[in-house]
Amino acid sequence: MFIDTVKTIKNKLKHIDYPLLLAILLLACFGMMMIFSSSNTLSYLSYDTTSHFFVRQLQWFLFGIVLMVIAMLVPHQLYNKLSPVLVLLSLLLLFVVLLPGIGVERNYSQRWIAIGPLLFQPSEAVKLFMIVYFASFYSKKQHDLNQFKKGVLPPLIILGAVFLLTLQQPDLGSAALTLFACGTIVICSGVKRRHLTMLTTVGVLGVSYFAYSSPYRLERLTSYMSPFQDPLGDGYQLINSYVAIAEGGVVGNGLGSSVQKLGFLPEAHTDFIMAVIVEELGVIGLLFVIGVYVFIMLKGIQIAKKSSNGFSRLLAIGITFQMIIQVIFNLGGASGLFPITGIPLPLISYGGSSLIITMFSLGVLLQISAQNNLRIQKKG
Repeated sequence: MFIDTVKTIKNKLKHIDYPLLLAILLLACFGMMMIFSSSNTLSYLSYDTTSHFFVRQLQWFLFGIVLMVIAMLVPHQLYNKLSPVLVLLSLLLLFVVLLPGIGVERNYSQRWIAIGPLLFQPSEAVKLFMIVYFASFYSKKQHDLNQFKKGVLPPLIILGAVFLLTLQQPDLGSAALTLFACGTIVICSGVKRRHLTMLTTVGVLGVSYFAYSSPYRLERLTSYMSPFQDPLGDGYQLINSYVAIAEGGVVGNGLGSSVQKLGFLPEAHTDFIMAVIVEELGVIGLLFVIGVYVFIMLKGIQIAKKSSNGFSRLLAIGITFQMIIQVIFNLGGASGLFPITGIPLPLISYGGSSLIITMFSLGVLLQISAQNNLRIQKKG
């Protein structure tokens, strides 16, 4: 039995897309390097060691590798069967994190649940769970897509509840990201154009209303348009991000040579790590990061096209574009093109929840790819 199990695992690993796997690990290792570089000063001042944040992220990274390997070996069709359970778990997690004494509050946001000495952010897992649910629902309702109430609307009601619960933390960035990622699946599912137009209008109006209905969110949204009007307040982060990016030039000032990370740029190892990358490694570093993300995106699209069934195709699309939309949100915020949302840069920013969920998600993508390759080989 043991020998048969080993043979099965070897057979599955033989069909893994190793260029994609290498790109994922390369980006994650690059992120580890930049987390150490961008956080060593803060780490020393806060914990009397330069490696505090690096060591914690390394622990999450190793755990993420384990989860990614598991995801690569477990048939992704299992998630199709578990989608109703994942919906209930999503709603439960988002409700529990709001309860006093359970949810952990930091920087005026209650987004985390303490697991021993570690913090877990439920909204990161919920993004993946909702992608699985949407891929499952719309792959089963291909014959009912012409009927809005029966074939399109049901998961949108669930998504609305998830959006509102995430907003209560408050976390408009994660709420909007979940909305856009699931919207990508809806677009690719074959829903009628008039329904898409209506849903897009409602979605944009809804996000805009909630964005501008809160003074806190309104300040975050408007500060990116005129940061120099309040250089020591709402515009402080973005201005220092501008300085870091401007200082980098083409080749940067050298790894570890960032000045802005020395207390000038808040969240240098999390939300604004890209600014430090550009300051230290220049445009070359920026192009490297974007190039790897584009490679992963193209691979994800290719995997979706090769998939033999609707669930695999929509799941691959959802996982791929959830990550790419997150990249756009983060880079747009750090460069002043978009409002600052607090969304981490996938595989690079400091943060255990984001890292392990991203690695597990990409493990699922690799598993879909392996099944595609095995099927194509058998046909050949």
